[in-house]
Amino acid sequence: MKVALVHDWLTGMRGGEFVLEALCRMFPQADIYTLLHIPGSVSPAIEKHRIRSSFIGRLPDVERRYRWYLPLMPTAIESFRLEGYDLVISSSHCVAKGIRPGGAPHLCYCHTPMRYAWDMYHHYFNHQRMGAAPLFAIERIIPLMRKWDLASNERVDAFVANSQYVARRIGRIYRREATVVHPPVDVEFFSSGPAQIRGEHYLIVSAFAPYKRIDLALEAFGRMGKKLIVAGGGEDDARLRAKAAANIRFLGPVSKERLRELYKSAAAFIFPGEEDFGITPVEAMACGAPVIAYGAGGALETVAGLEEPRPTGVFFREQTVEGLIEAVDIFEKRRDEIRPESLAARAAEFLEDRFTERMETAIGTLLGTGKVR
Repeated sequence: MKVALVHDWLTGMRGGEFVLEALCRMFPQADIYTLLHIPGSVSPAIEKHRIRSSFIGRLPDVERRYRWYLPLMPTAIESFRLEGYDLVISSSHCVAKGIRPGGAPHLCYCHTPMRYAWDMYHHYFNHQRMGAAPLFAIERIIPLMRKWDLASNERVDAFVANSQYVARRIGRIYRREATVVHPPVDVEFFSSGPAQIRGEHYLIVSAFAPYKRIDLALEAFGRMGKKLIVAGGGEDDARLRAKAAANIRFLGPVSKERLRELYKSAAAFIFPGEEDFGITPVEAMACGAPVIAYGAGGALETVAGLEEPRPTGVFFREQTVEGLIEAVDIFEKRRDEIRPESLAARAAEFLEDRFTERMETAIGTLLGTGKVR
């Protein structure tokens, strides 16, 4: 088949890009269409494809401030002319699902309906993060974005959601059903490598975005005085570093090999946000690290709490500093109940082979062939 893959932007390797990378392995001859491509920012498996980007890639200072061009993104994604394809697959958390498929069947792997416009609007747009003039403009733009987002979902023939949590959101916002296929995780890489001595420090690995709630973890560990290592970076970097107590260490972005070392040596992995899915807890479990997570969203589909027969972590049910502190205390009292074999078995449920098999079935159902390839 001649396949087109559509992705919002290619500026780094995060969860959505790992899904795209797996799709690239499924369809090695596929063309990729994206709003913006920063060459060298994504993996060789993606870079080797023919990549076509939109006019947004030629706008001023776009590499640092591409999110400021949000109002132009619907026009940019609609500017592509897709012709002669047998299948279009969009990997979408913003506007990629709004591609005009040119008559080909269109399957959307939806990481989430556009979070800026819907559930997390106030996390992104508030007086703490921006001035009065930008906020005034956003308040007038977002209703138009919502209208476009609802209308453009009619261009999708079938939705695949990355979690049950997102499938429910698709149903609520778009009034559409979605098959659930969890994202692939490189479990084999993270479960391999040399063993590490597990320390007493805790670990966060995250992009620095508001909904990740890293600020909550910083305050909690500041109060407890326990050592916390934070790996990652992003738009809230300076603000978060300013909040950190002396017992909290920021590493910035780290290599995949260094990340594996950090997972293997941590007492536990901290996951304080409400995520659509969350690949990092699975990576942590593959490395033998228990997870302390906010008990909502995708974490409920990846982590097994202490009430389950083979627990892999501890949930805190209130997304507060006090809730996280209590969960850490519970973990330290009951950590022996979380066995290495349980962590390994849970992580193995998210191997790429399982993702590929389930995606083949979803695509085959759309095309009426049962299974592709």
